[in-house]
Amino acid sequence: MSKNIQKIWVLGMVLSSAALFSQIKEEKLILDKKREPEVKKIEKKKTSVETIKNYPPEEKSQNPVQYQITNVPALSDFQTSTIQGEDITPKIEADQYQNYARFGMGNYGKVLLDGYATYQLNPQTEIGLDAHVLSTHGLKNEYPWNSRSSQADLSAFMNAYTNSGKINVTAGFGSQDYNYYGIYALEPAPDTVLKQQVQNFSLNGFYDHYSNKILNSAQVKTGILNDHFNAKESVASVKVNLSQHEMKFPLPDVTLNADLGVGFESVNSRFDLLEQHESNYFEGILEPKITFFRGKSYLMIGSGFSFLGVEQNNNLLTDRLKENKTYWFPKAEVLFASSPLANLYLGVDGGLQHNSYTEMLHRNPFLVSDQEVLPTETKYRLYFGIKGDVNEHVKYDVSAGFSEVRNIMFFKANGLFDHINTLNRSAYNYANTFSAVYDNGSVNEVKASVQYFPLQNLSLNAAMNYNFYRLDNHDKIYNIPEFNAEFGGQYRLLDQKLLLGFKAFFISERTTNSFSYTEDPIAGIFIPEENTAERLSGYADFNLSAEYKFHKNFSVFAIGNNLTNAQYQSYKGYKVLGAQVLAGVKVSF
Repeated sequence: MSKNIQKIWVLGMVLSSAALFSQIKEEKLILDKKREPEVKKIEKKKTSVETIKNYPPEEKSQNPVQYQITNVPALSDFQTSTIQGEDITPKIEADQYQNYARFGMGNYGKVLLDGYATYQLNPQTEIGLDAHVLSTHGLKNEYPWNSRSSQADLSAFMNAYTNSGKINVTAGFGSQDYNYYGIYALEPAPDTVLKQQVQNFSLNGFYDHYSNKILNSAQVKTGILNDHFNAKESVASVKVNLSQHEMKFPLPDVTLNADLGVGFESVNSRFDLLEQHESNYFEGILEPKITFFRGKSYLMIGSGFSFLGVEQNNNLLTDRLKENKTYWFPKAEVLFASSPLANLYLGVDGGLQHNSYTEMLHRNPFLVSDQEVLPTETKYRLYFGIKGDVNEHVKYDVSAGFSEVRNIMFFKANGLFDHINTLNRSAYNYANTFSAVYDNGSVNEVKASVQYFPLQNLSLNAAMNYNFYRLDNHDKIYNIPEFNAEFGGQYRLLDQKLLLGFKAFFISERTTNSFSYTEDPIAGIFIPEENTAERLSGYADFNLSAEYKFHKNFSVFAIGNNLTNAQYQSYKGYKVLGAQVLAGVKVSF
């Protein structure tokens, strides 16, 4: 193979040299061509010098010139060309255009439509749109009832670059239309209505100050959500980071950064179904910290102070509860950067995490529209790890930790909300929904991630997480895997025209509860039996993608999901689509 390449290279050099010499010859012919100006009625004047026949003077010709040969070393600036043989066909850069529109179709009735477009108002300001629409007719061969789903995400944004910082403002709208199709305990009619629809609006702003003096950054996030069953939620947060960086410190080679985070968060949730939960939370946040740097090593010492105002109504029968609490959380981290190959670090942190209905639906869209919303408190989390960079080809990070947590949130399967022997039920009343539950306990964790760049156009990555929970009131945590891993990669070839992608997921077994029912025709009710330790099998999901740019503005793509056709369940009763292939065309501009 290498000999053939050498022959082709030599032939290319010969042809290139011949072409070069012919070009030089042609230029020489042009340069040697004599041009005589046209003379029109120009009076010729005598300007020539008279020829003296005895010049040079006879007396000087008597002294003959003496010649001496001197050896001068040959000097040449010729160097072997560093130009290698290459494909001279026009190159199409993959990232030449950032705007695009894409359309694709696939099995299971999949339709994909998305795009991204920006417009520059002036050199400092740009506006843009981002859209994504995906729909599928679901598992018609698996369920006699409707399992169709669709989602649409639209956003408009503005980026402005000033002399002092960058401003981003983004407004978004999202809609998910799907069905509670995961029915396993009963056998309803095929035309049973199982509809759920969730819509959310968001408005976010971010300002990044360049100098990091006094003002470092500011961020505002707001969101509003409602669903088909009239659940309503609003969330808002404001965070400002104040800082003074790279201050001198009275120790050699040591600098100091001082930071202060100030902000607040609020979550207001209200539900109209079942127990009609309602909750209102407001948290004020103050996070001071100082960081000492010496080279790439540092020591960070800080604290987290939170004031939590709680106002909630657990259900229709419970009196309204008001409670105010203050919290203190430790924050510290030290990193020893002895070598780029290995940087050791260890630290401690903690804080409050607000569990909103919006975030719950991201993790599990099959929740009943009535949830108890509580914040999760991490009292403290101790961690240590090692990370590094090996010859700029391998980047890795491995860590382990232990934490004490209050109100660890997970999801428990619901049974029937009424046991009357009838199948004329609401969409969420077939033992096909879940609710958030909370428990106190501890968590042991191990995390690892690695990135590998073996070639200029090839990148590989892998990550894994192991979490072991010890709960006060449950033997096992429900619907959360102990182990999960992700593998992926991207490879560009054929002069950036072809982009190949790979992504794989592995999820370990999970524990869940489930229900079975028998009919009592005399009493006219369903009699339930709960299994509190059912195991959902683990699974591996493989996905491939390819995009080929055959023109600077046009490319074709194909996406394959769950290519091993794994028949697994995301949650009890909810089987996922089998092997899926979607293909289409992309227009870049």
